[in-house]
Amino acid sequence: MAADVQAEFEDLKRRMQSAVATLKGEFQGLRTGRASANLVEPVMVDAYGAHMPLNQVATINVPEPRMISIQVWDKGLVVAVDKALRMSSLGINPIVEGTSIRIPIPELNQERRVELTKLAARYAEQARIAVRNVRRDGMDKLKKHEKDHVLSEDEHRSWADKVQGLTDETVKQVDASLAAKEKEIMQV
Repeated sequence: MAADVQAEFEDLKRRMQSAVATLKGEFQGLRTGRASANLVEPVMVDAYGAHMPLNQVATINVPEPRMISIQVWDKGLVVAVDKALRMSSLGINPIVEGTSIRIPIPELNQERRVELTKLAARYAEQARIAVRNVRRDGMDKLKKHEKDHVLSEDEHRSWADKVQGLTDETVKQVDASLAAKEKEIMQV
């Protein structure tokens, strides 16, 4: 019985770390003045009747520090890829040349840097919400275990403290990641 609770705790830990990993992936897409394939990888394209990541319909290259080159595999998807890039919150202006799309990366101005830090803060808040949702799920399971007499009241309290500690630790990781990204964005 306690093994079940331990397994559920490990699952909570995995889910919370997944939220942090997702946040770090989103942060990679926030540009800091350099071209990076990670900038456009999260862009979703309407292709073949579904939403697909850009890297599943095209090859992404970085031929020079301020340029991203995208080679779309299917000629019919060029318009969809261009539209998805323009509709993204990345503030980029793609240039279409046949089945190839070039994206020049301009130097960041102060206004855009502030905008990017706000976007980073939004991503971090979404990660905190995901962590708190995982915490809530864990607490609900603990209450159910206590109600079903799988755990005693003291065991429930002990596990609840562990879940809260894990939550606090994970939120600190989110905050640290946000602080590092903000510093990176604001460096001139």
